[in-house]
Amino acid sequence: MSKGLPDPQKDFPNWYMQVVNRAGLADHGPVKGTMVIKPYGFQLWENIKNIFDHMIKESGHTNAYFPLLIPKSFFQKEAEHVEGFAKECAVVTHTRLKADKQKGIIVDPESRLDEEVIIRPTSETVIWSMYKKWIQSYRDLPILINQWANVVRWEMRTRLFLRTTEFLWQEGHTAHATEEEAQKETLDILELYRQLAEDYLAIPVFTGLKTESEKFAGADRTYCIEAMMGDKRALQAGTSHNLGQNFAKAFSVKFQTKDNKEEFVWATSWGISTRLVGAVILAHGDNKGLRIPPRIAPIQLVIIPISKNDDQISNIKEYLEPITKGLEETEVRYHIDWTDSSPGFKFNEWEMKGVPLRLEIGPRDIVEGTTILVRRDTGDKISFSREAVIENILILLHESQQQLYDQALTFRNDNTHTTNSYDEFKQIITEGGFVRCGWDGLQKTETVIKDETKATIRCIPFDEQPQGLTCIYSGDPAKHEVIFAKAY
Repeated sequence: MSKGLPDPQKDFPNWYMQVVNRAGLADHGPVKGTMVIKPYGFQLWENIKNIFDHMIKESGHTNAYFPLLIPKSFFQKEAEHVEGFAKECAVVTHTRLKADKQKGIIVDPESRLDEEVIIRPTSETVIWSMYKKWIQSYRDLPILINQWANVVRWEMRTRLFLRTTEFLWQEGHTAHATEEEAQKETLDILELYRQLAEDYLAIPVFTGLKTESEKFAGADRTYCIEAMMGDKRALQAGTSHNLGQNFAKAFSVKFQTKDNKEEFVWATSWGISTRLVGAVILAHGDNKGLRIPPRIAPIQLVIIPISKNDDQISNIKEYLEPITKGLEETEVRYHIDWTDSSPGFKFNEWEMKGVPLRLEIGPRDIVEGTTILVRRDTGDKISFSREAVIENILILLHESQQQLYDQALTFRNDNTHTTNSYDEFKQIITEGGFVRCGWDGLQKTETVIKDETKATIRCIPFDEQPQGLTCIYSGDPAKHEVIFAKAY
């Protein structure tokens, strides 16, 4: 175990924070709840961002940018939306500071705005104010726009990456001529989120529908991907919302149909954020630190030269030349650690950072014409000839990606339970895990369970089978099979 790193089995929250810090991912900003994403953490986010950006562009979406500042009056147009975000909004009331002889720098009271502006918690309102200008006819539809941006939600309890006052995300906002098109868009994006989580982050997810009390404020329906973290809690990893005609009606966005009728536009919005970096840590990390899936790793292979003098360094550089050339040709992301730290220190450091593969080269390897590869996911140490190492690096990276997914899937399956006993339900929730069970569909039942256990309905899974089930709390016939869990 790395020196000073808490055992994740005994102190998961402290383990998480130390991994974020010691792996060089992020630090606390000067304003409470804010986060400084350090270069290594930002490289990880950029890799996730670039993958998804390619996905949505391939599916016909384009990127744009909308203002950070939103007039307060915009939030008054959609009552459910403003109620959902009112307690989290940061409000700008003045435009300048001034020097005061007694008090120092103060807000200039004469600079008060006629109308306060909100620092965006999400962009539906400002975007739909623009769509009103851009949409007149069915020929203007669909609009398939995404933006990569920062948002501010004034959170009371924060944790780096998982819940911060300011965070980075993408938010897609689309406009459609029909309800069917909007629903298809909502589910198509949810499928892209599932692919991103499972195929790249190596995190298995449940896909399904949020309940009325858990849905996005202002949406008709919210769909989500839900993942299990290493402490058996749930993490909402992405959401896709069918907004119906709610925002079109709030901002009077109408279009002329093909048969010359006037109708309100249908809408969707959807988003993932930097909390996905937290998901990777929580789902795959171990008692040595991070384990990053190769497909998103900033560095897929770290090369550790083991030398005692300049002659050995020169020999190692010469020996490495055909290897590094092969790595560049295959586009493996690699780094050679030429620092003068001890090999043991380097091993621990790069294990903490979660680099999928380590290549060790020393004088003996040069004599024998071999290389040593060490897998971060399993710890396996394997010797290959120099000629065969590139091919095996590619094989091991593929195997490591799959292994991390398989481990996470086994862990989730082993800790997802079914029961029709409320006492057993409470015990499982207390000990940690997901519960698939019946629910009578009543919000009061959902609320009582949440109040008594702190567990919430994470989703109504698409593969639900409520037939023959009874509600876990009321005992009445189940309207849905749902997944309950404590969540981040």
